[in-house]
Amino acid sequence: MDDLGLSDWLVKQCKHLGINKPTPVQENCVPAILEGRDCLGCAKTGSGKTAAFVLPVLQKLSEDPYGIFCLVLTPTRELAYQIAEQFRVLGKPLGLRDCIIVGGMDMVSQAVELSNQPHIVVATPGRLADHIRSSNTFNMAKIKFLILDEADRLLEQGCTDFTKDLEVILGILPAKRQTLLFSATLTDTLQELKMTYKSKLKTKFWMFNSFTQTCKFCQNSDSGGILTMMLQKFYFPTISLHSMMKQKQRFANLAKFKASVYKILIATDVAARGLDIPTVQVVINHNTPGLPKIYIHRVGRTARAGRNGVSITLVTQYDIHLVHAIEEQTNTKLKDYPVKEKDVLKILTQVNVTRRECEIRLESTDFDEKKEINKRKQLILEGKDPDLEAKRKAELEKIRSQKKKFKQKIRESVQRQNHGQLKKKAMKKRQIKRKKEADLLMPQSSLAPAV
Repeated sequence: MDDLGLSDWLVKQCKHLGINKPTPVQENCVPAILEGRDCLGCAKTGSGKTAAFVLPVLQKLSEDPYGIFCLVLTPTRELAYQIAEQFRVLGKPLGLRDCIIVGGMDMVSQAVELSNQPHIVVATPGRLADHIRSSNTFNMAKIKFLILDEADRLLEQGCTDFTKDLEVILGILPAKRQTLLFSATLTDTLQELKMTYKSKLKTKFWMFNSFTQTCKFCQNSDSGGILTMMLQKFYFPTISLHSMMKQKQRFANLAKFKASVYKILIATDVAARGLDIPTVQVVINHNTPGLPKIYIHRVGRTARAGRNGVSITLVTQYDIHLVHAIEEQTNTKLKDYPVKEKDVLKILTQVNVTRRECEIRLESTDFDEKKEINKRKQLILEGKDPDLEAKRKAELEKIRSQKKKFKQKIRESVQRQNHGQLKKKAMKKRQIKRKKEADLLMPQSSLAPAV
């Protein structure tokens, strides 16, 4: 750590925490950041990416301490708390003040914290954008660092599109600042960004491909809830983590899993990025991830910082193309995990019965109601009327249904016409055939002897 250009107090703090040797991403990024350059760092999960930006930020802060000095944006709440914890531990000698701005917590108390001008703000884009829109009690015009952790997720467009929120946030930040982007996967967006600004920014880029606690990923909250109930029925020490839970419950469950109170964590992709739980030795993908980068982030929850780990993915006949995409992205041939069919068949009926019981139990709870409430809350935060949106959705569904019926009628009409034409052609062919047969018979009848 002495060769990175860090101050003595920071090197000493690292040694207290057992960080004696820098990882490759730290060796390459820390000096570049200290020199004042923008940086794009891409390295495998568990390689010390967080420390690669925390250390240089703390050094710069110690030279000229003021608030708000640094803004860190991250896609998930749990990751925000983990990054803030890194800042606190490494920055303890500075008397560091940090502030965490995420959804699911009281906005008033968060606004008070922001008005106190903390040194470091760690936030999810949605909640920070809400604060910017609703109040002017804090100022980010003097920010020195903007950091996007899990930048590929923050910049991608899709079901979790942060574009509008990022535009609001970037609108109040100074043009003169250091921008640091970190991720475990290099997406097309990051690649394009790297190529576009390569001439303007001296960008650094690195990509390195190369009964235990178990983390099991599932596709959505519903399947996660059912799976958790099933495993609990079979007396497995299981706990869950998904977006439908209250924030306090999410933190509590994560803490219990970290403390090994529960040995199995059933999670959706809210736990797929950045979370550092060193004791996880097995990751099971209950469904095959639709994108290779999601697979990389999921399996990155195990084998962290040089430890050993195993990842198992359940694959159906419809997922073969997804497996091939993962193998192509990771340059690794996935091995078959042998399972005896006889052993599976012995418990199959019992598992199916238990699953149906859990599905009925889940339906009897207010799980779907919570989902609907969360959707309404999100629409209200976006400035939309939930009832009006529901009416519009119903009207659109009605129009789609009418279009579908219209297309079906046209299809049936075309089929009838085609069928009629084919029938006419067939009749015509039969008539021609009969005529030919009649013509062949005529000479024979003319040669018959007269009586």
